[in-house]
Amino acid sequence: MTTNAQIESGNGWVNCRCGQKHWGLYGAAGLFLVRTDHTGEFTEVVLQHRSLWSHQGGTWAVPGGALDHGETAFEGAVREAQEEAGIAGHHVTELAQVVLDHGDWSYTTVIAQTQDPQAPIGATDAESIEILWVPLSQIRERLLLPAFENSLDQILDLLTTAR
Repeated sequence: MTTNAQIESGNGWVNCRCGQKHWGLYGAAGLFLVRTDHTGEFTEVVLQHRSLWSHQGGTWAVPGGALDHGETAFEGAVREAQEEAGIAGHHVTELAQVVLDHGDWSYTTVIAQTQDPQAPIGATDAESIEILWVPLSQIRERLLLPAFENSLDQILDLLTTAR
């Protein structure tokens, strides 16, 4: 028997025309959530150390995952960040989006700012080894998920113009 939750869930692999398999039947999204210092400068981002059992496990990226049917990239990114890192969606303000579109699959990085920089974060499910605030200047010191690393310059450029 198929339930509505099974129909609406985006969990599943897509054999993309690019030759790779991607997670998310309706695409996927992640939340690049930043906070500021006392001067208003963006200083840190929430990063997820991905569980070893996950696809490309052991790497660092933003919390994210498969979009559910009918979900916007913002809604999906915030839902995934809440599930994986305990981030409250009502404290998140969207600044911009970066879309990697393969035609039959896409990944959207939602760049956002927290309105509660002291709100607690942390690993809330088995998909994460840890969740941390990481200084923007130190992101590249970690072993990054390749797709995240490839889009990082574009994300940081947009963050600079989003002020």
